[in-house]
Amino acid sequence: MRVFKFGGASVKDAKAVKNVVHVLQTVGYSDIVIIVSAMGKTTNALEKVVDYYLKKSSKFKDSIDFVRKFHYDILIDLFENRKHPIFSRINSLILDMETMLKRNKSDQYDYVYDQTVCYGELISTAIVSEYLSENGYENKLLDARDVIKTNDVYRDAIVNWEVTQKSIDRIISKKGLTITQGFIASDSNNFTTTLGREGSDYTAGIFAYCTNAISVTIWKDVPGVLNGDPRVFENTKLLSQISYEEAIELAFYGASVIHPKTLQPLQRKEIPLYVKSFLYPENDGTSVKKGQRLIPHLPCYIVKKDQILLSLSSLDFSFIVEDNVSEIFRLFHKFQLKVDLIQNSAISFSVCLDDKFDNFDELLIHLKAKFSVIYEKNVSLFTIRHFNKEAVLFLEENKDILLKQSTKETYQMVAKQ
Repeated sequence: MRVFKFGGASVKDAKAVKNVVHVLQTVGYSDIVIIVSAMGKTTNALEKVVDYYLKKSSKFKDSIDFVRKFHYDILIDLFENRKHPIFSRINSLILDMETMLKRNKSDQYDYVYDQTVCYGELISTAIVSEYLSENGYENKLLDARDVIKTNDVYRDAIVNWEVTQKSIDRIISKKGLTITQGFIASDSNNFTTTLGREGSDYTAGIFAYCTNAISVTIWKDVPGVLNGDPRVFENTKLLSQISYEEAIELAFYGASVIHPKTLQPLQRKEIPLYVKSFLYPENDGTSVKKGQRLIPHLPCYIVKKDQILLSLSSLDFSFIVEDNVSEIFRLFHKFQLKVDLIQNSAISFSVCLDDKFDNFDELLIHLKAKFSVIYEKNVSLFTIRHFNKEAVLFLEENKDILLKQSTKETYQMVAKQ
């Protein structure tokens, strides 16, 4: 069995959904689980629904109408019969979301977020499944929440692998074509959870691991894994092959093509990962396997924007030692801040942080009680894997650099945006 993942860009409109059929015609479609993300920027639109709902904004109803119209426009282009059951089915899903929000008693953002944004994936998979059926591709539509089970940490849930494995063994058929959602799961009380932004890749890894799939293919709007984000860097080059270890390094430092969590379950069972273009499915793309050399071997550029550079020193100028560092990281964990770079000296400790849950200001209150604190928001973290002198000079040009460091294979710098 194989696992395919189609992200938001690959199902962003009716033309893109039709292209999914072209991909399946080109590469075959027997014994496949297809993971589908929300269409286009639907998750962003649903985040606005959550914000307006919690703020009791007058824009709340309009935000839902926007989501409805966006998907109806796609349906109109896909299905000639305006009375096709898929129209009422999508409307029912949106009404279900509205009813859930009306009945909701919680004002906890993360909980409301997960119960709401999941409808992006539920709607997209219903549309893709029905369109495939209409075009002769018989398939089974599966609710991922029935099989992927997690704890109740909303927006960044941790998978319960034992329960998930048993559920997939019981429910998933390894024959035929199965359509299911990326990104979403459920806790032990069957409340919806999510696996972190861009978590659909991780969903593909979970299904591959639990079904012992022969491969995972992530279909993207780029030729494969490039040595830099083409939206940021010019003249990027395709990496035809990389190892699991290298891919994990790139993902850790922020490369956006592969989700950081995706590779770990694949590596454990040595399941190959392919990153290919949904526009040119016949091309090889990039293969990620055990022990492969980086080909071609050249510098790989990564940038993470909207970071926070934080520098701490003790109030009495004493050394920053293990007890201090332990306390600092305990607070980072408590407030869900991801550390992307560390640099320390005898009396200072600097980190570059990713504050995806907007908890930094609350963290500051605790840090200022024990440390002298200096910080700068809205900085960019640049990383070069396999750097050379020319690559460093290129990256540093015209940058206001705040911090930099390097190891044998990796150069990093923090600069103002």
